[in-house]
Amino acid sequence: MPRYALKIEYDGAPFCGWQRQIDLPTVQGAVETALRALEPDFGTAQAAGRTDTGVHATGQVAHCDMVKDWEAFRLFEALNYHLKPLPISILEVAPVPETFHARFSARERRYLFRLISRRPLNVHEAGKVWQVKHALDLSAMQQAADILLGEHDFTTFRSTSCQAESPIKTLDELRIEAFDIPYGQEFHFHIRARSFLHNQVRSFIGTLERVGSGSWAPEDVRTALAARDRTACGPVSPPQGLYLTHVDYPELPFGA
Repeated sequence: MPRYALKIEYDGAPFCGWQRQIDLPTVQGAVETALRALEPDFGTAQAAGRTDTGVHATGQVAHCDMVKDWEAFRLFEALNYHLKPLPISILEVAPVPETFHARFSARERRYLFRLISRRPLNVHEAGKVWQVKHALDLSAMQQAADILLGEHDFTTFRSTSCQAESPIKTLDELRIEAFDIPYGQEFHFHIRARSFLHNQVRSFIGTLERVGSGSWAPEDVRTALAARDRTACGPVSPPQGLYLTHVDYPELPFGA
């Protein structure tokens, strides 16, 4: 059966995450419904990451096995037609070998988290960012973020319901940028690793926000990491500022 990789963008607000659920709207469910409009006996679409409720994507990747040998552009056009009017867009389609797997072939995943520090409500970014009313210290947050780089036991920063076999992961990048905006600042957290634990990124962000606010010192993050105890974590950030931006594969030429 011909296999295709799909690069997907979506607004996570209307969906209960990526993973298909009975009687609940999910991104996987919507994509599979569109695929079944093309081939009624279609099975399942496998994704690089199971984003949670409210989490967005600008570079999710999934693969699907079709019966028909589709020309990539025709499959791209047909899927986007059947996804309307949902806030899901197929950005690219590429034929891939049968050995390709959206989850297991990935060698890197990148996330962006958008955090706005501004007292007045940011009306036009509602649902797309996490907004706090107080000022944040970029230098202190970056100092704390640097402590998390490298290979660690990240038990403190993973959900108690995480199903990963091991809490040990290698964090390759956690870089923070700040931009002036009307009445405040926007912070971009760039996070990169081969794979992540459940709620790991949002646990990082919630903890770093406490450092930025002055409630935690940067060294408190080192103490929390060393504790290997979920109760030592700071608060988990809300999902709406989180975006899956890119998944990297050795054999797939999708753009970043």
